Amino acid sequence: MNHFNTKSLTFYTVAIGSVLLLFKTVTVYGEDNLQAPPMINGSYRLTLGKNSSECQQSEPLRLNLQQSGIYLNASLLPVNSSADTQKQSSLKGIFKNQQLSLTGEVDQTVICHIAPPHSIQAQMQLADNRSLQGKIIVSTIAQNLEFNATPEATQAEP
Repeated sequence: MNHFNTKSLTFYTVAIGSVLLLFKTVTVYGEDNLQAPPMINGSYRLTLGKNSSECQQSEPLRLNLQQSGIYLNASLLPVNSSADTQKQSSLKGIFKNQQLSLTGEVDQTVICHIAPPHSIQAQMQLADNRSLQGKIIVSTIAQNLEFNATPEATQAEP
């Protein structure tokens, strides 16, 4: 009984070689083309640019971002709000090609002292220093509000 048949050896050699070649091809493709997006989790201090005539200067704002891959949850709150007054994240969005897009409802009077609720849409771009630049479109204001957001320093946990 001959266990080393030429046909069997050829078949298994080709099968194993094909699997190894396929694995190597997928690995090279993944390393070259599949990169995780940069981490942008955290709190950002939002500074509004020039205000429209419809928008009074609002108090300083904090944009809290939570990231899971390319998907984002965010909340827009006054800087002086405490952690226990914060509600569930009201903005949802996506992070793709260094561009962030958030949409949702804001149930508080945080932007331009306009009575809630109002829907907002924020489009921004990630800069080299982890800051964000973009615009906010508020449903009740005709003009877009430009802003810059800089990451807040993380405080050391006790």
